[in-house]
Amino acid sequence: MSSVLLGCIADDFTGATDLANNLVRSGMRAVQTIGVPDGPLDRAAEAVVVALKSRTIPAAEAVQQSLAALRWLQSQGARQIYFKYCSTFDSTAQGNIGPVTEALMEALRADFTIATPAFPDNQRTVFKGYLFVGDVPLNESGMRNHPLTPMTDANLVRVLQAQCRRQVGLIDYRTVAAGEAAIARRIAELRSGGCAIAVVDALSNEDLLRLGPALKDLPLVTAGSGVAIGLPRNFGIEASAAAAQLPRAGGAQAILSGSCSEATNRQVQAFIAAGRPACAIDPLRIAQAQDVAAEVLAWAEPLLARGPVLVYSTAQPQAVKAVQEQLGVEQAGALVERCLAEIARALVERLGVRQLVVAGGETSGACVQALGIAQMQIGPQIDPGVPWCHAATGNGTGLHLALKSGNFGAQGFFTKAFAVLQ
Repeated sequence: MSSVLLGCIADDFTGATDLANNLVRSGMRAVQTIGVPDGPLDRAAEAVVVALKSRTIPAAEAVQQSLAALRWLQSQGARQIYFKYCSTFDSTAQGNIGPVTEALMEALRADFTIATPAFPDNQRTVFKGYLFVGDVPLNESGMRNHPLTPMTDANLVRVLQAQCRRQVGLIDYRTVAAGEAAIARRIAELRSGGCAIAVVDALSNEDLLRLGPALKDLPLVTAGSGVAIGLPRNFGIEASAAAAQLPRAGGAQAILSGSCSEATNRQVQAFIAAGRPACAIDPLRIAQAQDVAAEVLAWAEPLLARGPVLVYSTAQPQAVKAVQEQLGVEQAGALVERCLAEIARALVERLGVRQLVVAGGETSGACVQALGIAQMQIGPQIDPGVPWCHAATGNGTGLHLALKSGNFGAQGFFTKAFAVLQ
């Protein structure tokens, strides 16, 4: 089995599939592992994305997990390392983006790296170091209300510098537009001035493609998933549909949604408005030790033969805040995650679901772990940043799985997903 060319470390599960999706679209055969594997891959791949659940845990734990992933990727022969975080730069003043970046730099003896969450296909752009979500700065987007990592500053140089000991600088849009040679000169200039990390502007996919060749010799790249479209060519790989082929799909279809993002709220409402079966779960009833999972499964069982069903805890920000005030932020999230994970396992193991969409990073992590999934083959894109995957569950059942970041996907995503797979 050939060694891995690009070894990637993602700080959540949906972010991992987002990155793998862009690599596959650009021609790389990619496998996503759930956590750090105990042994080698079970199939050949040119890129491997190790999916961690490290975005919101204490920074020291995130560093420890990321270094373990690095050691495994190095053992598989990875030539370059890619640390992937969210396109909305989800973090706090304590991390975890900065601490993990610096730990990886130290382990790789890298004196310089870049940082950019730009992903123009999903309307994430960086201009003069400021991150925009669509037409508004990050701090004016829905991310200002994120329950775990509210983003109140759009200036990424300032945000990242607060998390880092090393100096953070900027490679602006004019340099990027000038191409590889200009980017290389700017990197050399920053290095000579003592700068170790540079936020990079990107307004379009063309900017990311211009950036790609300039990163060829860096041991470490840190970014959202957008930069991935410019890296496969550095290894002599061109886009090919063959990289996205998966086994034929069958079986019942279901959707589990734990994200409360604006995008997922619209997707849930669109599914319901289309007359599709949907069941909301109430965190307060779970906290009262009521068997919500059993109720949901009893509701879903007779409906699955007719098409996809949706189970959701998705709610508007004010409703989420009201629940958090009663249960606490961490407990409210944990209760919902455990319930949806229990439902996911039963849907697959007892009710014959073989096509499953999960919305929300934390929810995806909980469901994948409950299903005992260790590795996933990455397949075709549904919407930018969200591919179908194929995996074997803990009991050996073949499962097509889509893990959707809360912020991603068009309004009709839940219906479109199954049409794409067919």
